[in-house]
Amino acid sequence: MPEGAADLHQPVLLAEVVSILSPLKGKTVVDGTLGLGGHAEALLQADETVRVIGIDRDAEAIALACQRLAQFGSRVRTIHGNFRDLDRHLDDIKIKAVDGLLLDIGVSSLQLDLDERGFSFRRDGPLDMRMDRKGTQTAADWIHTATESELSAVIYRFGEERYARRIARAIVTARESDRIMSTTQLAGIIRNAVPAKYVYRRLDPATRTFQAIRMFLNDELGALEAGLAVGFERLTIGGTFVVISFHSLEDRIVKRFFREKARACVCPPKLPECICDKEIEAEILTPRPLTATPSEIEANPRSRSAKLRAAVRLR
Repeated sequence: MPEGAADLHQPVLLAEVVSILSPLKGKTVVDGTLGLGGHAEALLQADETVRVIGIDRDAEAIALACQRLAQFGSRVRTIHGNFRDLDRHLDDIKIKAVDGLLLDIGVSSLQLDLDERGFSFRRDGPLDMRMDRKGTQTAADWIHTATESELSAVIYRFGEERYARRIARAIVTARESDRIMSTTQLAGIIRNAVPAKYVYRRLDPATRTFQAIRMFLNDELGALEAGLAVGFERLTIGGTFVVISFHSLEDRIVKRFFREKARACVCPPKLPECICDKEIEAEILTPRPLTATPSEIEANPRSRSAKLRAAVRLR
């Protein structure tokens, strides 16, 4: 665990998160993806009466966040767990509803920057990719046992990779002679599998495949869908839900969820009159997602793909 990691971590869209969740006086906010505590720290600094409940599935991140947030004493509470289980976590601490909820979806700086976590193809390390290292199946385990069609389907669905079949075939061929155990080993297989013209584009050919395997292995989309549903139900009336995503599939899920909550009728369009009696449950605060400013992108290139959407619960 690197010293000073929390100091080096740059939470994305920080000012926007604090602004949308304000006013914070006397409120309880859940940071469902605590990470290294950057967003939580800013919220706690913004108002001396706000309380933050931080949840993260990564035990190492929780440990660092606790150090960072220790100065706020009883105003912050941390929980090692998955935000998809928010119901259980809030029940355990006897909290019925919260005033704000933040989800910052995706891999954290800590996970990307530690070689032994195996998330980045730019660093040589074991092919792990587990966000919670209590999980039993590593990326290496899955790659060794998955069929070619399973590999191709995951790479195409979660990575939106046009050369998914070629990459899957190359992985299967490579593992016949040697088990794929390291990040650089897998990245090399991927780069050799795609056409040469693909190698020289802005995006490294390994990017989408690594992203796809990570998202699949950690069931990130399933967790997001579950977290949105339970999170909205645990918000107070007037409570604010903020979600930051970094992938088009994630953003699509968030946009669709908020739009559904903001719709007044879900009847088929050909019906002469509404019979569903659906009421508007939310007001969307971001008709278009908020994105990082050029200055933030320059200071923190990882913010480039971040999209923030927010909504207020009305009933």
